Amino acid sequence: MEHFYFSAVLALIFASDDPISESEIAKVIKDTDGDDSITAKEIEIIIEEANKLFNADVYPFKIIKLAGGYTFGTKPELSSYLGHLASEKSKKRLTQAALETLAIIAYKQPVSKPEVEAIRGVNSDYIIGSLLERNLVKISGRAESIGRALLYSTTEEFLKYFGLHSLKDLPKPKEIAELLSENDLAEQKRKLIMQVVEEQLELEFGDDDKDES
Repeated sequence: MEHFYFSAVLALIFASDDPISESEIAKVIKDTDGDDSITAKEIEIIIEEANKLFNADVYPFKIIKLAGGYTFGTKPELSSYLGHLASEKSKKRLTQAALETLAIIAYKQPVSKPEVEAIRGVNSDYIIGSLLERNLVKISGRAESIGRALLYSTTEEFLKYFGLHSLKDLPKPKEIAELLSENDLAEQKRKLIMQVVEEQLELEFGDDDKDES
């Protein structure tokens, strides 16, 4: 089937973060071209025709209807491959100890390993090493104190990993508490970490709050 808006309809479905409905597609076309002639039925036909093309084995996806709209989805027969990929990704997730250490570094940066260990109460050599290997933290200098300990800060990769635009988007203490609420993390240790987080937030954002008031 040839249709003037064939590519546009597929592009809108592909680019939309959420399932997009026929009426939303039609509105975008109208707002863009001033053309209100395309109907919901025509959009449905375009999608049906597109799926006929995607039925070929060379395509791993098709358009599916979901939550009142349309989105691209992988074909069910490929689920075993996708399941394996998801399993491999899960192996790359941060451990509770890594999350705990990363939270301290994020809110206290630049911070030394002895400071991290004083808060956590355990040796952090391996955890900090693994965070360095994953490029989530970096060496950002040396402390002025005796011994000149290395200082650690977070990286751009850290922002990407957690979907943050900047460090100002870091979650508030309550959200961090929920993140660190696993059973294997001692209650006292949680309180110490949250105290550090709250103190840092007060230092960073306290003046702004005063200005606003």
